[in-house]
Amino acid sequence: MKIAEIDVIPIRPRLAARYAGREVWYPKINHRTVYRVRADNGLVGYGDHRLAGPSRDSLQPLIGCDPFEFINNNFDPGLGGALYDLMGKSLDVPAYRLMGPKVRDAISVAAWTSRSSASDFGSETGRAAQQGYGVMKMHTAPFFDVLEQTKAAEAAAPEEFRVHYDLNGNRTLASALQLVRQFESHPIVGFIEDPFPKHDRDAWCRLRAQSHIPLLFHVSATHPLLPEISAGVADIYLFSGISIGRTLTGGAACACANTQMLLQLTGGTLTKALALHMACVLPTATGHSIHLDDQYEDDITTTRIPVVAGASPVPDGPGLGIEVDEDELARLAELAVSPPQPPARCLGILSLPGGHRWYTQLPPDVVRLTGREEGNLRGIDVELWHDDGSSHYEQIHDRVSAEGAFQISE
Repeated sequence: MKIAEIDVIPIRPRLAARYAGREVWYPKINHRTVYRVRADNGLVGYGDHRLAGPSRDSLQPLIGCDPFEFINNNFDPGLGGALYDLMGKSLDVPAYRLMGPKVRDAISVAAWTSRSSASDFGSETGRAAQQGYGVMKMHTAPFFDVLEQTKAAEAAAPEEFRVHYDLNGNRTLASALQLVRQFESHPIVGFIEDPFPKHDRDAWCRLRAQSHIPLLFHVSATHPLLPEISAGVADIYLFSGISIGRTLTGGAACACANTQMLLQLTGGTLTKALALHMACVLPTATGHSIHLDDQYEDDITTTRIPVVAGASPVPDGPGLGIEVDEDELARLAELAVSPPQPPARCLGILSLPGGHRWYTQLPPDVVRLTGREEGNLRGIDVELWHDDGSSHYEQIHDRVSAEGAFQISE
């Protein structure tokens, strides 16, 4: 069997309908790339990933090669997944059989949402719980009060539900300690990711020694892992968007250190399937696997992978075990090449403690306006003001465009 053709297909699936009016917080999240690898024996492998793909010409060196040359490959995970899908189909075995011994049949999975007001975050938490998830991840934002978000989540979710906050890697130890102390009185806060820049190992270790909430360290494609494990900077290591080869070898390192890991591989159902195949052979991949398959109205597959009691079953069909709908793939690919619609105009009305309010562009630069680190202003919020066609909106929009944020005089 030889690789005969590789197609790199951008797609633009619709966001979930519940995000109507809030699309400003989801820029390009629906920009995905599908890889279709055809073999000379007629078999086809598919992969998907939420990143722009390489040019088709750059993949020409793979044409004519045996796909089994690329076991544990270090390609983009979408292309790597398509190769494993093809190899598994050729042997009539699930992809995980080409990765290692299977150690579990289902993988803990998490829902995801973008930065949200407290009210919207409560709704998203309730939605995730109803859909069977036990964990949900969200990046915090300097213009929303994370403690108000936490209270809203507590009111909407069952007692055992947990929130995973990504703190964006932008804190000092002083500000993070204050926030984490407040989080510890809210059991729903189950995980804290990237409170500090990667290089500040001292802050990581000092917070870990003082916090009862597990810390997650985001491992990128270019970042070393063993020094962080040796230094003990985190309780869990999150592998995000990393090649299949590096994920499997990094997962083996975590297993040797008896350290929990989790996978964050974002895209649709095919992407999630690949992550489940990898996680099922990694001994300590018992953390909640994070995907974006819950973010889209559309997908290119004939089925979606269910979530039951916070976990999803590992597909057991040949390859990735997921069938692709070629008609739907063609439709979503056509949307990707259609002229893009100009984004709807929208301003922010930023509310600060003490009743102060500002008109701002989006996202508002709160750190610049206030001089405070993210997460230390209680009661902060931003309201979206969509273009309503009024002369007042036009006047404010023009002023914000020319001057930047300015305070609203009451």
